[in-house]
Amino acid sequence: MDTQNKAIKMDPATEEALSLATGADYWTTIDATHNGIRSLRFADGPHGLRVQDDENPDHLGIGRSLPATCFPPAVTLASSWDDQLVHEIGVALGREARAMGVDVVLGPGLNLKRSPLCGRNFEYYSEDPYLGGVLAAAIVNGMQSQGVGACLKHFAVNNQETDRLRVSANVDERTLREIYLRTFEIAVRRSQPWAIMSSYNRINGVHAAQNEWLLTTVLRDEWGFDGIVVSDWGGVRDPVASVNAGLDLRMPGRQQDDRLKKAYLAGQVNPDALKKMIERFRLLAQRTKAPDVVEVVDYDQHNNLVRRAAAESAVLLANDGTLPLSLNQGMRIAVVGDLARKPRYQGAGSSHVNAKSVVTGLDAMRARAKICGAELIFAAGYALGMRADPNAIAEAVRAAENADVVVLFLGLPGEYEAEGRDRTMIDLPEEQIALTEALHATGKPIVVAMSNGSAVTTSNWRANVNAIVEFWLTGQAYGDTVADVLFGDINPSGKLPETIPIRLADTPSYLHFPGRHANVSYGEGIYVGYRYYDARDIAVDFPFGHGLSYTTFEFVDLDITENPLEDPFAFTARVTVRNVGACEGAEVVQLYVADQSQFIEVPPLELRGWKKIRLEPGQSGTVDIPVSREQLEHWNHLTKTWLFPGGPITVHVGSSSRDIKLKKSLQVPGHTVLVRLTPWSTTGEWLDNPVGGPMLQAIFDSRGGLRGRMGDLMSDPAGRDSARGIPLASIAEFPGVPIDMEEIEELCRTLDQT
Repeated sequence: MDTQNKAIKMDPATEEALSLATGADYWTTIDATHNGIRSLRFADGPHGLRVQDDENPDHLGIGRSLPATCFPPAVTLASSWDDQLVHEIGVALGREARAMGVDVVLGPGLNLKRSPLCGRNFEYYSEDPYLGGVLAAAIVNGMQSQGVGACLKHFAVNNQETDRLRVSANVDERTLREIYLRTFEIAVRRSQPWAIMSSYNRINGVHAAQNEWLLTTVLRDEWGFDGIVVSDWGGVRDPVASVNAGLDLRMPGRQQDDRLKKAYLAGQVNPDALKKMIERFRLLAQRTKAPDVVEVVDYDQHNNLVRRAAAESAVLLANDGTLPLSLNQGMRIAVVGDLARKPRYQGAGSSHVNAKSVVTGLDAMRARAKICGAELIFAAGYALGMRADPNAIAEAVRAAENADVVVLFLGLPGEYEAEGRDRTMIDLPEEQIALTEALHATGKPIVVAMSNGSAVTTSNWRANVNAIVEFWLTGQAYGDTVADVLFGDINPSGKLPETIPIRLADTPSYLHFPGRHANVSYGEGIYVGYRYYDARDIAVDFPFGHGLSYTTFEFVDLDITENPLEDPFAFTARVTVRNVGACEGAEVVQLYVADQSQFIEVPPLELRGWKKIRLEPGQSGTVDIPVSREQLEHWNHLTKTWLFPGGPITVHVGSSSRDIKLKKSLQVPGHTVLVRLTPWSTTGEWLDNPVGGPMLQAIFDSRGGLRGRMGDLMSDPAGRDSARGIPLASIAEFPGVPIDMEEIEELCRTLDQT
């Protein structure tokens, strides 16, 4: 690019294009008439619309947005492991956005759950990139089917709230590719989103909003993304560097900032980048063009969808048979917990939705009790955000003593997890744990309904109760959802999308999170979530993929069909499952692969597929889980490519990552991997290379072979590994090795040309 101080004439269309690179105000772009691009409207909404007044924006989520349906957040929907259900949510969200005149919804959020402490984990799907990417793609496809653009966020490596506007996430390339970018890559390839939001943080020292490798090389050139990249609000440091790197839109609007225009006149703005930006805006305007007739939103139908989706996503963590509860005449139920009357059904911050309606747990249970002639007693037991109150606990104990069963509402106060701050612990508040101990002493059965947006350990109070249901954050139909599950109207089939650890000190990022001095090291590498706990054989509170049911499933048979090398799918696993319990239910059949090829260091097991199956009592069914060759590949730092060279793997199938029911081993063909050889490649790497090995061995043989110390080591079974591990350039320094550095370099040049 010519950066000499030559005056560049600016026509009206170009001047307008430079203005288009920043918003008109807080939520909209300019009306770019010279370029044929109408004004576009954005709105927050990973789990519900936040359409706001441009002059009085409600970025902090304190209630000034228009009423809309509050759907279950990503933390909840991910527990469904049901991409069709998540797609339905996307359709409904898109329908509401279209009715409100919104062109692009800022969501879904799909940053990986590196640590349970991240204050915004409720907006994200999973600790596993494959699960998170597939579910994010489902909601994107749903929204965009309604002509509303989805905006994946926050791209990329935004896994903490601490110092988020400047922290540098320092990550090696393999970890970036396999873990933190992989979720986005899967979502981009499966759904072709129309927008992506860059994150605030830096990645290895470079701000995401001006990271050309991230926004252009990876996102556009490698993944084929053709939408716009918008900054997080206030996330641009240098608007000139950002445009040149591939950012299309700086938000919120800063029309008075003329740095970009001055830079263009000075020849410092890449004209091709500006041209492509205009093309992408034009495409977005076409994609989001409003239909002639906008469908009327049925909010009652959407509320029913919230209720069903939240119940389907509920995770039955533990149950000794107390659940489901059976209501009958004269039954006495003690409902305990401030959360029963003050529900937490969504997170705080920019995703906070002004819900159309909210049902509390107390109201829903009172309605059920009244219909059945049961008696309900309420006691707060604790006050959210307050220290333990002996009087409140005593009142709860009296209520329990006079009841047949206790329904205890536990969870995290809203201030514990919110945008802009991270948690410091994974425990319930002390006053709630004290309450479980006091209620346990009554000897009455206790059922716990959990409300929280991030992982909470139950290890220090689980023995005090009889059953635990993790509802996460349900969306606006909170009370009805809880009642539907506890009273057995819906059999919970949710599975954990993240591991629940016993102790904070057990977590993979414990020694690194959240970093210091505006830097955070991702020292655990690819060992995130269950990958880490399995590799270290660490006991957990509940494993990844865990979730019980009111019925019982048997895994009967595993059959694997292998495909030829040219087939994009390596194999298909067919699993037979039988419902041997007394009620209808759904099971998530999870498939994990153990790669034994030893080509590269890998975790013990990795999720490579799943299917959800619903069965009546006594019914058997089969699911087919195809696994693509792409899913077996790992990033190789030497070749800078995704590779699977073929070899032995073991397919594990079960109901969680640590509840494996069936497994089968097979040999999967792959492609020969040719790693570029250098003088400093090891002697073993040289000899094992299918091209370089014979060439090197031929030189040795023609000159009488290896002699001296190296010859002795290579001929000794105990010493061979030592010699093979020495770089070829190093063994060339030893007497008796018939090759020198000049010949090795010539051999390398020959190999590079073959």
